[in-house]
Amino acid sequence: MTLSSDYLINATGTWTQPYVPFVPGIAEFEGHQLHTVNFRDVEDFRGLRTLVVGGGISATQFLLELAEVTDTLWATRRPPNFTSREFDGQWGLEVERAVRERTLSGLAPASVVRTTGLPIRREFREGIDSGVLVSRGMFDRILPHGVRFPGLGDTEPPTTSEGLGPSASDHLAVPETWAPFDEPRVEEVDVIFWNTGFRAALKHLAPLRLRTPDGGISMETEVAVKDDPRLFLVGYGSASSTVGATRAGRIAARELLKRMSGSRQPQRRSGALST
Repeated sequence: MTLSSDYLINATGTWTQPYVPFVPGIAEFEGHQLHTVNFRDVEDFRGLRTLVVGGGISATQFLLELAEVTDTLWATRRPPNFTSREFDGQWGLEVERAVRERTLSGLAPASVVRTTGLPIRREFREGIDSGVLVSRGMFDRILPHGVRFPGLGDTEPPTTSEGLGPSASDHLAVPETWAPFDEPRVEEVDVIFWNTGFRAALKHLAPLRLRTPDGGISMETEVAVKDDPRLFLVGYGSASSTVGATRAGRIAARELLKRMSGSRQPQRRSGALST
């Protein structure tokens, strides 16, 4: 069946598009692999040594939960982005501004934690002190019963977590959370738990060829696509959070009404929209 439409509001979000990075050997692993979206119960991990992959809030929270029932190991591509910045209203505005600037320029959205940072909560501080929230860097090979870490070797350790927006810093707020192995090392694990985020679920829009060479979509506004005035994206970029998507839905509806009416700003009269 083919449907025709003058305009399209796309609100497919990200939940149906979990992201798992390719690592050589990923198909050879004989243990269990799952993504955040597949998590059901912490008891499923009891007694199974678990490698948690990812540097976001989900990974840190799951590590603390899993540490109660099994041995864990944490892997991240860069130092965990803990920040001493207070998570207040101004912080929220700066997060949205940083994400919006990136999407308006056509860049692919960065991971959430690179912009928000991780709060240094009491339970996180305890997890750091106990060694649970200490990243061993990123492995470069998956084996049938574990993973191989390349070791630092002669490489210079990073001095920042490469944060963006309000979480950007010229130093590591909690340097003890970053402790890659010095030499190549194989770690045996029973479970690889991918907490590696999501991507925008936009495969159905591929025929429109919206992607820029940088991998993003050039946006005219928070919801309006620059290269296709028929299309609005709700749940993309700064609108990908639950709160952001709710606000973006209202913005998309208003912008669509303006385009359909040919008026720049519909006026509200007696509770109804009028032009």
